Amino acid sequence: MTSTLESYMNRMVNVVTGDGRVIVGLLKGFDQLINLVIEDAHERSYSETEGVLTTPLGLYIIRGENVAIIGEIDEELDKRLDLENVKAAPLAPIWIPQ
Repeated sequence: MTSTLESYMNRMVNVVTGDGRVIVGLLKGFDQLINLVIEDAHERSYSETEGVLTTPLGLYIIRGENVAIIGEIDEELDKRLDLENVKAAPLAPIWIPQ
């Protein structure tokens, strides 16, 4: 997995956490446990009745045990999205914390 993350370095990524949060930002670092360092991070909160709420987080660290999915974002496509008019159900947690 860490060799795959090398190709995401210094690129915009979308991280979905185990509790269903969506964090977007620039991947600046990671380790063998998939702990992530995200620069200019912001959380995207989805709602079925309102547009996407974007909350700035700044420099953000995500523990590897909380990472469910990570993928690269097409920045040009992402810039064209009108997030104020995107409506979607929030993601449910994918695992139960112990």
